[in-house]
Amino acid sequence: MNELKLALLGFGNAGRAFAEMLLEKQEEIRAVYGRDVLVTAISTASRGTIVNSEGIDLEKALRDIETKGIFGDDTPGLCSLSSLEVVEKADCHVVIEMTPLNIFTGQPAISHIKKAFSLNRHVITANKGPIAWAFDELEKEAKERGLCFYYETTVMDGTPVFNLVEHTLKFCKVTEISGILNSTTNYILEELAKGKPYDEILKAGKELGFIEADPAMDIEGYDAAAKVTALLNVLMKAGITPEQVDRKGIEGITAEDIKNAAERGKVIKLLCRGQLTDNGVKASVKPVEVDREDMLAAVDSTTSVVSITTDLMGKLSVIEHAPEIQQTAYGIFGDMIRVLDAEK
Repeated sequence: MNELKLALLGFGNAGRAFAEMLLEKQEEIRAVYGRDVLVTAISTASRGTIVNSEGIDLEKALRDIETKGIFGDDTPGLCSLSSLEVVEKADCHVVIEMTPLNIFTGQPAISHIKKAFSLNRHVITANKGPIAWAFDELEKEAKERGLCFYYETTVMDGTPVFNLVEHTLKFCKVTEISGILNSTTNYILEELAKGKPYDEILKAGKELGFIEADPAMDIEGYDAAAKVTALLNVLMKAGITPEQVDRKGIEGITAEDIKNAAERGKVIKLLCRGQLTDNGVKASVKPVEVDREDMLAAVDSTTSVVSITTDLMGKLSVIEHAPEIQQTAYGIFGDMIRVLDAEK
């Protein structure tokens, strides 16, 4: 029985949830594919790094992080390699990129992926930066080398948006994409509509774990811009970067604005949109008023939605209801299964 060896770059909430899912499904994978899946490297910035070609004890790694916050000194393969060095030196077939997002450059994730491809390793990324900033280059490199390059988790967690188009909308031309893709702003606008003070909303959201310590990237629309760019680059071959998105966040929206919109039968949402025009793909992120009867008005709290308009199938919408970390983990897991399918 041969093995599929994985190197995990990052071991935050999503990485640990993926590890738990892998442990849970290991026997089923073995039964279906006749292969063992081993994690042979885990790279983190502050918890330690493990490189072990024989396979890391994931149960111990998870237990150490939960109880100590770091990998234990008794961990076989504990080392001080950088993430790029792990890509270079780990015994692996697949690099899973889960490092923190740099929303303005996509680095160092782009460099990690390029290095992995240069060593003929498949790549799965949960990091949207490379898809927003360097998709065309990375996709070309993967195709030329015959490597898998999967990224379902980068937008709407594990919801099969990219897979939907690739596998079930063959020969359809995507002409427009729109949606609500940032749950933080959706939550803030909804709470403002209930009359809650802005500071109180931020505090509650941080305590619940889905508002960052510094929520500026969400509130000012940068995260949504990166997500819509990723969608457009993959589904419409837009070849753009987040800098080309007409971006406006919700920082200027007040409770009074929301009240006035409600009096007109409207709800304010931060809407992402990309549209095919005679001059190429045009993208925007901005707060808009939508009718209270519109489907978008019902997308509440941490729920997300994307609508895809095509020439042959018309308009389709996919809703992800209040996702938790398991959905993100499944996106990574599903991409790993695609690698196994590709290598059959």
